Amino acid sequence: MKKKVLVVDDDPKIVELVKAYLEKEGFQVLTALDGETALRTAREGKPDLVVLDVMLPQVSGFDVCRILRSETKTPIIMLTARDDETDKVIGLELGADDYVTKPFSTRELVARVKAVLRRTGGETVLEDKLVVGDLVIDFEGYEVKRDNETLELTPTEFRLLQTMARYPGRVFTRLQLLDAVQDYSFEGYERSIDAHIKNLRRKLEPDPKNPRYILTVFGVGYKFAGDGRA
Repeated sequence: MKKKVLVVDDDPKIVELVKAYLEKEGFQVLTALDGETALRTAREGKPDLVVLDVMLPQVSGFDVCRILRSETKTPIIMLTARDDETDKVIGLELGADDYVTKPFSTRELVARVKAVLRRTGGETVLEDKLVVGDLVIDFEGYEVKRDNETLELTPTEFRLLQTMARYPGRVFTRLQLLDAVQDYSFEGYERSIDAHIKNLRRKLEPDPKNPRYILTVFGVGYKFAGDGRA
């Protein structure tokens, strides 16, 4: 069965161009030119992924993202009109899975769509155990091994690793990671995540200075490399 993608942008030319490329790659494509139509189409059409522009009439892309994320786990790729770190961070904090900056290569966007669908399967499936190279993460047993040697992680370190490793390739902001490990948000402590990541890398990585598993996305946050390669 064809994967279904909803493309949302207020520029009809962009919508038609992206639609044509996605259909050429075998996707079924739904479209919307404003936020209200996007929400209605997503609810009725139940797409496997949404490509969502930030700047939309009636209901903004950020609001659409927030509403959709409260209703479904459908992956969302945000389109930002400029290379603005704030837009990227806001989108990720609202639950977007990836972002592409305008002007963008249509081929790159299609590649991002395929990559997000590969790692999410259209819906998030939580496994009990993840094996990446010489690393084994047992989510249910709260145990991590590298080269068959058990690593001594603190509860906070394990929770950080668990949060990122369940969604390989997804970028997490410091605030999202803080929420995951402490269940509350306080901006003044966001940088404490950096210290925990440093300690986690020291235990997890063969070479902490050249990490293979926990990668920094500069200006945004961190992600877990599902293939164990930087």
